[in-house]
Amino acid sequence: MLRPLKVLLSAPKGLLTRCCSGFVSRMRYVNRLKEDDEACAAALQNGHIFLFHRLSPLLQRTEWGTFTPAALICSDVQSILERLGSDTTLLKDSVLIGCSEQNQTQFCLDVGELDQAAVEEECEGKFIDLRKAFFLLRGAEAPLVAKGQALLRWHQTSGFCSATGQPTHRNQAGSQRVCTSSGIVYYPKMSPVVIVLVSDGKRCLLGRQSSFPRGMYSALAGFCDMGETLEETLSRELAEEVGLEVHSIAYSSSQHWPFPHSSFMVGCQASVSPAHTQLKVDHTELEDARWFTLEEITAALQVKTPPKRGDPPVLWLPPKHALANRLITEWTEQQQRSEEGE
Repeated sequence: MLRPLKVLLSAPKGLLTRCCSGFVSRMRYVNRLKEDDEACAAALQNGHIFLFHRLSPLLQRTEWGTFTPAALICSDVQSILERLGSDTTLLKDSVLIGCSEQNQTQFCLDVGELDQAAVEEECEGKFIDLRKAFFLLRGAEAPLVAKGQALLRWHQTSGFCSATGQPTHRNQAGSQRVCTSSGIVYYPKMSPVVIVLVSDGKRCLLGRQSSFPRGMYSALAGFCDMGETLEETLSRELAEEVGLEVHSIAYSSSQHWPFPHSSFMVGCQASVSPAHTQLKVDHTELEDARWFTLEEITAALQVKTPPKRGDPPVLWLPPKHALANRLITEWTEQQQRSEEGE
């Protein structure tokens, strides 16, 4: 069964109160912007805008050689649009993402109708596919661009009501769309997915799909069917994909994941009996699945960049801010503590 989620409050009481107070005020401010079109339009004038080109985020290289999402102010984006001969009313298509800890409102805008190279030159950055960007960004920045892309994609695919076929119109924040005919209100949706790292006590199970980069293996995952619990989904997916039956499941953590079309990933650790570890891989679902030792996983966690073409084969894991990596790291640390205690 899934463990109940526990929140550990270890910060000093005064600091914790101030942090919570700041968080509450930011959340209430963002909620007000979602409900007040005029307030949201005013916030856009002073907010940061993160540009996308056909859903690829704009990144800039820092002086230290790393990459960061380009945070532009509204007037800069307006000037860029004017210099490139675009209608500045495009700014109204900006979608509210949130508010930073510095109380800076954050928006995203897709400029896919403009020439990509021209925008990159103006912004001194580069539009990079989000899957590649995840390997370049720091952990705190990846969720920001993931949320931005997910919201932009939802608006691009939700222009018409599924019940009436009539156009839908968004509010200023982009937090909802309303059918002009029926009044039906639509909100962005995520599809629930269970992702699980299975262990036999000494090894962990990883699999790969044919679409994965060369050498990359990850935890197994599957979408929840209608009417299923998370536990039922996890058990079914493992039975279908690798022919295993689990006997214990523990919740780990969760994460929004923008692929393939905005998923809500629920991460779990699971175990199987050491006497029943033979795999029966369904090759219509997975290209390969295999057990890996602690030594192999520990070495793979040290690999910082994907192997280049022509390099010798090497086990490569998902990026650090991916939930799969978190599950693998969590299992590795548990195994190391267990070995130290023996």
